[in-house]
Amino acid sequence: VQLQASGGGLVQAGGSLRLSCAASGRTFSDYLVGWFRQAPGKEREFVADINWSAISTHYADSVKDRFSISRDNAKTTVYLQMNSLKPEDAAVYYCAAKQIYSSRIYRANEYDYWGQGTLVTVSS
Repeated sequence: VQLQASGGGLVQAGGSLRLSCAASGRTFSDYLVGWFRQAPGKEREFVADINWSAISTHYADSVKDRFSISRDNAKTTVYLQMNSLKPEDAAVYYCAAKQIYSSRIYRANEYDYWGQGTLVTVSS
């Protein structure tokens, strides 16, 4: 499956952005999709994921109650709505996919496919 992340940009602290991860190539509904982020000099970290049916989601503690992940299998797209953005949310955000039906949190190296990343900059 090919993934294309988009929607990043520059936003003031407290603002919102919605990231999109558009998929193509395989049966999208078979895939768990996760969002990760990587800030300069830091390791890639888990942000959120959503299972194939959208029944199960997980969030990193740092984004819980501010970010919301959703998916539209008909449009083969996963969204990450980011509200109340903080300067520490600034990073390159990546979406990733794993062909699995379970819903536990997977590490970055357990995902099979990655998008190219979209840059989120938050000004204070």
